[in-house]
Amino acid sequence: MATGSDHGLKRIVWKRIQDTIITDCRNSEVWKILILDPFTTKLLSSCCKMSDLMSEKITIVEDLFKSREPVLEMKAIYFMTPTAKCVDAFIKDFKPKPKYKAAYVYFTDYCPDELFNKMRQACGKHIRVCKEINISFMPQEAQVFTCDNPGAFRSIYSPKSQDKMKTLETLADQLVTLCATLDEYPGIRYKKDGNMENAKLLAELVDRKLATHYQLDDSGKKKEKTQAQLLIVDRGFDPVTPILHELTYQAMAYDLIDIENDTYKYKARDGLEKQALLNEDDMLWVKLRHQHIAEVSAQIPKMVKEISASKKQPDGKITISNLAQMMKKMPAFRKQMTEKTIHLQLAEDCMKHFANNVEKLCKAEQDLAVGADVDGLKVKDPMRTLLPVLLNPYSKHDKIRAVLLYIFSLNGTTEENLNKLIEHVKIEGEPEYILNWKELGVPIIITDVVENKLDTKEWPHQSECPAAWNGSGAVSARQKHRGSTQDDVKVLLSLRSVRVHESDTRQVLQQGLLLLQDLQAQLLGRMSASGCQMGVRDPPPNASVDSAQKNDVSKKSQGFVCHLEIQKSPQSVQFESQRELKLLSKAEKKF
Repeated sequence: MATGSDHGLKRIVWKRIQDTIITDCRNSEVWKILILDPFTTKLLSSCCKMSDLMSEKITIVEDLFKSREPVLEMKAIYFMTPTAKCVDAFIKDFKPKPKYKAAYVYFTDYCPDELFNKMRQACGKHIRVCKEINISFMPQEAQVFTCDNPGAFRSIYSPKSQDKMKTLETLADQLVTLCATLDEYPGIRYKKDGNMENAKLLAELVDRKLATHYQLDDSGKKKEKTQAQLLIVDRGFDPVTPILHELTYQAMAYDLIDIENDTYKYKARDGLEKQALLNEDDMLWVKLRHQHIAEVSAQIPKMVKEISASKKQPDGKITISNLAQMMKKMPAFRKQMTEKTIHLQLAEDCMKHFANNVEKLCKAEQDLAVGADVDGLKVKDPMRTLLPVLLNPYSKHDKIRAVLLYIFSLNGTTEENLNKLIEHVKIEGEPEYILNWKELGVPIIITDVVENKLDTKEWPHQSECPAAWNGSGAVSARQKHRGSTQDDVKVLLSLRSVRVHESDTRQVLQQGLLLLQDLQAQLLGRMSASGCQMGVRDPPPNASVDSAQKNDVSKKSQGFVCHLEIQKSPQSVQFESQRELKLLSKAEKKF
């Protein structure tokens, strides 16, 4: 499909407005006033310019909710949403005294009967036309639209929401107007999810409203289904994509650069503050926005050189005719150079962020999201991938993104592990950053079925089973019962060497000790339950070090020895720990 301001969804919307609103008023030679509410203001701004309206004899554009001076010799076009607030504002313009000669009223969507009757009774004699044009969505790009309802996400997914069904009804009405604008009567499909019903509910609403809308078409015949399909998916269908740092031009710019209302602010080479609008009118933006940032960074300088080379005066005699031709081309040349300069600056800003932090973050994020590294090797331990991100001084939000990807890669984590991650990212007061994802049907906290720790609220007992083994010494009938000894099984647990920057020594030590203490408590609990004792062995001889170069930290508690060594060097700190425990189990744990 072609892109740009002359094609796609924006052009279709503008043509529909022309065929309805503009055509009704075109026969009149009188200049008119166009009155808009906030939604229709953005709608018209997205698909036309003021010059387009001027050519249709619309000389003034006003805000419906602002105070306006009466202009009795002019007709007014009201383009508004069918809400009580808009209808009340319209009635005030004609009661008790009219502000305009006549009113042409156009609603974006179906107007409820009570609002229509209220408007007709109050000022029906001033209304020349009243129509519903079925455009209640916002065209963003040639192939992208939005419903322009930021509060819908909270209304649908928040457990405290009181207007979920009302929001779904509104979204369904907006989708119906989209189908009507495209002249499509599609089949409706949704992604089935056992836990979430939002996609199913919305699909049912859209299908029912489409059937009502197309019950009779303009020719009085029932419209049949077209070959198009409308797919409805829940936000939880793909939680990974919005978390990743994307490296295509548009997504990267909106993620890393402060761009508001599609406006990019930057400093020119002369130091002046300038701004540029990134929309369908910028053909270079349309061409580059979905390409990888590496391709964009390579293409733009080439384009600048090509334009500069093409505008050079060829060797030979300079004539008045040649100079006149050059002057005619100067405005177009300046416009092209300005476009290239803007995107060269924007691409450079993106690459600065990439070189500073994003490059390293992307590697970890991609490994967690895909489950394999750049060489295709499976990521066996996601925590090993996450740890460098947590230890480096990245922003809080970047760490939250990495933690979420870690949790998604495991399909959920234990509550104990989650609390440690929240504490490490320092969002104890804002755990909703992570916990609220469960409202989208994404598993965040998993329970240990083996240890029988299922939440009884989520997993109530239909009938209870006998209590789990509590270390009473029960054994198989095929084996003879024997007392516990310290020589049953010998398990060797060793910590691999970890290298970190010297500035992070204290933090790493504290984390290491906490992990060792947690393991100690678990092992002691299991051994206590099994009735055996823990044997302790002194640290190996090669563990002794020179006190001038190494600090020896030992922690003894209830027969447990943790021998921790720290060796300082100019660039890094290495700590090693080796412990040997005797445990009535054949399990081996590794860090």
